[in-house]
Amino acid sequence: MRHLFRRLDGWLFALLLLLAVGALGYLSTRYAHEADWTANGRTSLSAESRAVLAELNGPVDIVSYANPQGDLRQTVAGFLQRYQAVKPDLSLRFVDPQLDPAKMRELGITVDGALILHYKDHEQRLDELSERSLTNALERLVRGSDRIVAFVTGDGERRADGQANADLGTFMTQLEARGMRAVPLNFAQVNAVPEHTDLVVLSSPTLALAPGAVQALVGYVQNGGNLLWLTEPANDDLGLNPLADALGVHVLPGVLVDGSGTALGLHDPRMIALGDYPPQSITRGFTLTTLFPQASALAQVAKAGWAVKPFLRSGAQSWTEFQPIDNDKPSDIRFDANAGELKGPLDFGFALSRLAPSPDKSEQRAVVIGDGDFLSNTFLGNGGNRALGERVFDWLLGDDKLVELPPRGAPDRLLEISQTGLNLLSMGFLIALPLLLLLVGGLIVWRRRRR
Repeated sequence: MRHLFRRLDGWLFALLLLLAVGALGYLSTRYAHEADWTANGRTSLSAESRAVLAELNGPVDIVSYANPQGDLRQTVAGFLQRYQAVKPDLSLRFVDPQLDPAKMRELGITVDGALILHYKDHEQRLDELSERSLTNALERLVRGSDRIVAFVTGDGERRADGQANADLGTFMTQLEARGMRAVPLNFAQVNAVPEHTDLVVLSSPTLALAPGAVQALVGYVQNGGNLLWLTEPANDDLGLNPLADALGVHVLPGVLVDGSGTALGLHDPRMIALGDYPPQSITRGFTLTTLFPQASALAQVAKAGWAVKPFLRSGAQSWTEFQPIDNDKPSDIRFDANAGELKGPLDFGFALSRLAPSPDKSEQRAVVIGDGDFLSNTFLGNGGNRALGERVFDWLLGDDKLVELPPRGAPDRLLEISQTGLNLLSMGFLIALPLLLLLVGGLIVWRRRRR
């Protein structure tokens, strides 16, 4: 009898197991669940892409000019499913480019699988199928139209298209993908800022500007134009005082130094590292560390009708150093109050806003930063430098809904570990783990010999 009950228990267990497997199989056809455990959900749609989609208030129509032969259409549809899961009113339709070659030439489509995105009265064309390129195109749709950013040239400024260490070519290439177009502005050729310029950038000139150029910049600001002024410690005698007066901002003498950077491995006190920022729209929710190689402190000297808010501020151990710093012994400096040096915290980034004098727009904005190196080709990749620069440009251009987009990239791409941790890890793999294997092997041999 016991044997019979055991057999029945076995059959019952097998039956229940089959029922459970069948139930799981049936449920898997009715319901789906996906989980992405990578940082920021990197293998699914990124946080930045989701944030851009959230700013698109209305349907987006995507037309793919893909050949029906092959797997290209399936690839495009599968790729866009991630976007459609977040934004259900993002539609996709296919057009066979072989049916109307003349229309394809008119549209300038030469790549099989090219996409044209339609949103309200705007459209963007895309020849590359990747999340970065598609999200950039969607961001340009949010922006509405390309923003014209004029860079003052002719006086030793950082070049917007330059590849030298001090230039801004890498940064501007990334901004152009997001809907900004850099153009040169040389006051030796024109006597005023051209119309339809959305932003003028004066980026660390090394030569004195001609009085006519300074007057053109002052007139541009007085007429309601948006301005980004990147200055440097050595740029205090370039004839720009009228521009500083128009903004109500004064560049303090000396170079800003901070001895607390040694805790972060910075041996040059002129390197200012920030991880905390005064509250302002540009820095709201911004927690990335930024690095400023050489900065000038700034002071607000007059209201001039502006609402001035600092958004970059050095630490309590900082000061304005007047003496030349020996590059071989940069730490051999001391604060000297008798020489007129100022003790920190000190501001070196101001965001200015006021009612626009021009009837064409409601608000005028300007930003003055005491350092331009942080956006240069050399230092752009440090921490959150690029992300902060993008926020500055978005705020100046009035694209407030794009200012707080999540920064690109995922933190799990880099392994941050101290030297002590690295030493322990090395000893574990090189010494402890082999000894453990030898111990286990010896124990197994000893037990076998006892049998």
